[in-house]
Amino acid sequence: MIPNDDVAQQILRSIRQLIRGISIHSKQLLHDIGLTVPQLICLRAIHELDTGHGGVTVNEVSQRVQLSPPTVSRIIDRLAAAGLVVRERSSTDRRKVSISLTAAGVDRVQTAPSPLQETFLRGLETLPLEERLELLAALKRVVVLMNADELDAAPLLAPGEEFKG
Repeated sequence: MIPNDDVAQQILRSIRQLIRGISIHSKQLLHDIGLTVPQLICLRAIHELDTGHGGVTVNEVSQRVQLSPPTVSRIIDRLAAAGLVVRERSSTDRRKVSISLTAAGVDRVQTAPSPLQETFLRGLETLPLEERLELLAALKRVVVLMNADELDAAPLLAPGEEFKG
């Protein structure tokens, strides 16, 4: 028997609100600046990591954003096609490819709004540790109840289909 009490309905409504909020934010970001959440996160990571040393590697970006190197590589392909980054082969080691922002990429990073997860993390930091741990435990239970505990997920608040880059 499926519970049909008011608490269960409120829990389902809250989950749906989270999903819709993430989707709306992602669509708004794409409309406003022409980037998906993963693209913006990768662009920001390149900006933060490249401290004037001539670019960064896909693996460095991958580690920073906690997405797989193949996923990051596809995202960088799209950023390069949009003229926001450039790839350059090392003159000393042809196997090494560095990625740098173009002037348009720097401008996009500087004018882009904060991704949703940054806003969320700032709010989360205001909660006492005990409350954060309670929230974590409750969310982990929800994940198990939804049979989603075996799914791999990056710490990005974006719809799954956008991870294609």
